[in-house]
Amino acid sequence: MNPNWKTVCPGLNEHLLDVIQSLGFRTMMPVQVATIPTFLKSKDVCVEAVTGSGKTLAFLIPLLQMLQRQKEKLKTHQIGGVIISPTRELASQIHEVLKCFYEPVKCPFESMLCIGGKGNIEKDISQFNDKGAHVIVGTPGRISYVFETCQQMQVGLKSLEVFILDEADRLLDLGFHKTLTNILRFLPKQRRTGLFSATQTDEVEQLIKAGMRNPVKIVVKQKVNQVLASNTAVNAVKTPSSLTNQYCICETPQKFPQLMSFLSKRNKEKILIFFSTCASVEYFGRAVKDLMGSNLTVLLLHGKVKKRRLQIFSKFRQLNSGVLICTDVMARGVDIPDVDWVLQYDPPSNASAFVHRCGRTARVGRKGNALVFLLESESAYVDFVEINQKAPMVEFPLDTDTTQQNWLNRLRSLSENDRAMMERGTRAFVSFIQAYVKHECNLIFRIKDLQLGELATGFGLLRLPKMPELKNKKITGFVQSDVDTRSIKYKDKVREKQRQEEIKKRENSDEVRPKYMSKKAKAWSETKIRKETRKIKKIKRKERKEKMAFNEDEMEELRKDAQIVKKLKNKKISKERYDEEIDGEEERLETELTST
Repeated sequence: MNPNWKTVCPGLNEHLLDVIQSLGFRTMMPVQVATIPTFLKSKDVCVEAVTGSGKTLAFLIPLLQMLQRQKEKLKTHQIGGVIISPTRELASQIHEVLKCFYEPVKCPFESMLCIGGKGNIEKDISQFNDKGAHVIVGTPGRISYVFETCQQMQVGLKSLEVFILDEADRLLDLGFHKTLTNILRFLPKQRRTGLFSATQTDEVEQLIKAGMRNPVKIVVKQKVNQVLASNTAVNAVKTPSSLTNQYCICETPQKFPQLMSFLSKRNKEKILIFFSTCASVEYFGRAVKDLMGSNLTVLLLHGKVKKRRLQIFSKFRQLNSGVLICTDVMARGVDIPDVDWVLQYDPPSNASAFVHRCGRTARVGRKGNALVFLLESESAYVDFVEINQKAPMVEFPLDTDTTQQNWLNRLRSLSENDRAMMERGTRAFVSFIQAYVKHECNLIFRIKDLQLGELATGFGLLRLPKMPELKNKKITGFVQSDVDTRSIKYKDKVREKQRQEEIKKRENSDEVRPKYMSKKAKAWSETKIRKETRKIKKIKRKERKEKMAFNEDEMEELRKDAQIVKKLKNKKISKERYDEEIDGEEERLETELTST
């Protein structure tokens, strides 16, 4: 049994204990047991723990305790803590948890959230100048900019007590290394630093060396004795022990019907569904919403949703049941209460993302389920995940309902009745193939193994798009719709009116409409010109080097001059002797040139 919060040494103050109890955390998680006492002893900590293990409280509790025990109370514009996370959703979530602890007398602190999508950066600066803040929570880009431009904040950072990097591996994966280095130069060296991550990479190790002083490394792993599907035993896994990982192998056209069958039987549960691209989220998300109707609340979230991201995220967190269809923007760190299932309709682009996706359920000791949909050609991925990510998996039974073809017909009818849906389907299909080609695990996910015709059927397409992957290939398993796609109208009357106006404009124009040419096709000739230009420049550089090259006699003269200079430097000859020898060499060279 895990220890009680009152057993922490050094002990936590009564206010923090009361809030922890009110939040429903009766006992400590292993990562909290290992981290909090060490951090409270004013040591830097580098923590590696599986996703959903309770890392957030492992750094918030020490942060607040250290700020409260300071001899001098922080002034309005003095900053005691900075917390950086990779995404605005995670930063917003940390900020909300932090605010639960604030109390005018017992915990009199103020915090400020610095993230994109919630207003102008100047508003953040103005807010700090007017009201101040003791803890700054945000994303790297926003915080870096605010630190650089706000003079008063730079002064306030001199009081910094604690600096936290949450999901450090993800921060580096997203290319924030230079931004983090820039942030570090504003921070005082006398501080406590906590680095929290699900995995330890070489880049994380470099960051540890740059930003931490003799950190205590803490590794918390889930231990379980279990036999994998590949018949090999495992003692430590990277996913929570309360998580049941499952997989479903089906034929290409049956993937969407299997998903719809699953959702229709679980409309009272809270489900997260991951797709590989933004276009797929837009297409399949709207399809699920239309086909399920009022029986299910369906929300969509991906990287291209900017202003409404936090609103959508907050709405899903508050739901008791419903579906959030998203990309990997939701795969790391965010804590959504009581998620029953995590579905991976498309396998993630890399192995570690698999674990992070699954980690959205079975958090902080709760039970949860995860299911990944795989095609028959992708079945080797099961063994790969079990061995590479140490995630035990069991097979999920297929739904053998004979009415499943009806779901594909209904999916297709959505495109036949709305041009916007037809276009979304095409974009989703193209983006999926492009993502599939770039998959890191390309020994398993090979484009040549995909039955593209059957895939198009599974996407509910009316006709195949023109793209390089389909060129000069025999396509089977797809039947083009009898509906004339030119006659399909937009349901949006404004868009349809614009389309009709453009059609009339083209019909009345005498100009011959040029054939469509993709950007890549246009760029081909430019690429050829650039290659030729580079070739010419390379030849010219080679010629210049040849002109600059010295012959053997010239090299010998240079060697002799160097020896004379060296003798002068070592005081083996006088300055007069040096001048005589140099002058003598020059006279000899002039004589040789005259004679030739």
